[in-house]
This record gives sequence, structure tokens and C-alpha cells, in this order.
Amino acid sequence: MAEDVEDTEPLRGFTAGITAERKAAELGALLARRGAEVRYGAAMHTVPVDDDAELIAATEAVLARPVQHVVAVTGSGFGGWIESARAHGAGERLLDHLGSAELLARGAKARGAIRGAGLRESYTAPTEEVADVLDRLLAQGVAGARVVVQLHGDPMTDFRERLRAAGAEVLPIAVYRWTDPVDLAPLDALIDAVIDGEVRVLPLTSAPAATNFLARARRTGRGEALLAALRENVLIACVGPVTAAPIAREGLPHVQPERARTAALVRLIADEAPGFARGDG
Repeated sequence: MAEDVEDTEPLRGFTAGITAERKAAELGALLARRGAEVRYGAAMHTVPVDDDAELIAATEAVLARPVQHVVAVTGSGFGGWIESARAHGAGERLLDHLGSAELLARGAKARGAIRGAGLRESYTAPTEEVADVLDRLLAQGVAGARVVVQLHGDPMTDFRERLRAAGAEVLPIAVYRWTDPVDLAPLDALIDAVIDGEVRVLPLTSAPAATNFLARARRTGRGEALLAALRENVLIACVGPVTAAPIAREGLPHVQPERARTAALVRLIADEAPGFARGDG
């Protein structure tokens, strides 16, 4: 019987810390189903900026001259951009303008938003990773091209810099911004739990959340203690390379699934955590 429990609940005895805001309950339920205790501490709060003057100005910059490529990163972000343009009387003009460009979707939801706006994508990343979109753009050449990049919280600095280095003019469209969570107490408690050795698994699904998790610890004088705990005691699992970037910059060990999916992330954690606890590998 004990072996049956071990097989179906490989995370029994582990506490997982969840920093996500969106879909935190879904991720927590998947981990709890495998036996984990779950603690929540959202590390960021995403807010729309559809009335923001910067978004209006960025849209006008896109409309000023023809664009050759448009990268849709998220369905909600791309759809939100079109809705914002419509609210300010520029919706149809923007759609006409984008219709002559190559539209590239990071994944199925972004593709759905493109089609929902009456446009048609020419490429969808097979792994739903922006790295695939970047590789395609660089392979076909972007020197002298105007490339629109729809952002979703993460500024995608590396992505944009690579395009600029290849000679493109990059036009970022920030439809959402991220800020500190409204209630910082759960985040602070989660940071303390990691430092105290209570949290042994840290699944990360967003680069902004990963960034602000570390930044909040630094701002409150716990940065070095958190980094030490993460290096020595915590299995960090990132859903994909974009999410992993701020973790990699700190030189922290981490794992990530082959496919950037929540379910794949949870399966990886279930596979890796027992060996991590024993010190295997």
C-alpha cells in the first residue's frame, strides 16, 4: 500500500511555492494531486494599460510607416491591443495596416487572437516558445525591416536586442504591465519559507514573477539568504527558457520540461523531486 501511495503521490512530503498570479490555483491543484503541500505568494500583479498614453503613442508609431513583421506573443495581449485601438478610433486602420505584414504567433492562443481579428498568421511556433519565432525571423533576415513585438508583462529585452542587432527597427507594444502584488504579505511569507527550508520545490511559469520574487527579497534585505537557499535546498523548475532567463542570470540551478506546458512542468517536478531530495545527480 505504501508503494502505491508513493507511485501516485511522488511529491508527498514536499512543499511547493507558487509565485504565479494567473492560473495559480490550477498549478497548485496539479501539484497537490501528486501529494505536495502548496503555498501561494503571488510575486506580481498584471494590469492592462489600454488607456495608457504610451500604448496610444506606440500604436501611432506602428501606423506611421509600413511594418514587415508582427509578433503576437499572447492571445489576450494581441486582442487587447486591437481593442484599445478600436476604443481610440484607430482599430480598422490598424487592422488594414497589419494585414500587409507577416504575422507570427508564439502559440495557439496568439494565433486564435490573430484570426479573431480577421487577420491570418503565416507562422505559429511549434513549441510555443518565442525562441522559435526569433530563429525564424533571423533566418529570413530582418535588416531594414520594421518588426512589431506585442509584449505581455515581460519586456523581452533579449528578444528585442537580437532583432536590433540584426538590423531591424523594433516597435514594442506593451498591452500589460506588471507591478508588485496588491497584498505583499503572502509573497514575503513565501520568501521566508524558502529561506527557512520549508519550501523545497519552486515551479516558475513567468519571467516577471521570477524576477520580482528575487527583487522583493533584495529590497527587503533577504536577497543573499534567498539565493543561498535556492542554490542549496530548492528544486527550481521553469516552464520554459523565457521564464528561466532571470534564474539563469543568477547562476541558479534549474530544470525545465521539453515542452513549455504546465502539465509537462508538473510531470518533470514529480520525476525530479524524489531524486533531488536524496541528492541524486
